[in-house]
Amino acid sequence: MKQLVIGVMAMLTAHGAFAQNRTLTGTISDNLCGISHKAMAAQHGGNATDAECSAACVKAGGKYVFLSEGHVYTIANQNQKDLVANAGKTVQLTGDLHATTITVAKIEMSTMKPPVAPTGLRVVSVR
Repeated sequence: MKQLVIGVMAMLTAHGAFAQNRTLTGTISDNLCGISHKAMAAQHGGNATDAECSAACVKAGGKYVFLSEGHVYTIANQNQKDLVANAGKTVQLTGDLHATTITVAKIEMSTMKPPVAPTGLRVVSVR
């Protein structure tokens, strides 16, 4: 019985080592545009908002991503109900973070500006 309890405790502890529940401030974008919608908007007339561009890219087969502090996070649950309404906006996103993938639990509007990547870092789009 003692071994069973120790085994269960080890499994619960290991789960915490793999995923962290985090709240991050950033922007919901898409993997076709990544950190900037300028190039894609220019190809399509130049007047699309970031939200319109993300919606069009996702409709064309792209995936939502989350941009925060110079990192591009893949969003695991693409069907999360608040992604569409908050695409292109600065939000506080709460979810389980594992490496560069986040499973979204909650999205709230943020009054803060999104953090930027430190000077000298280059952020690339996730494809």
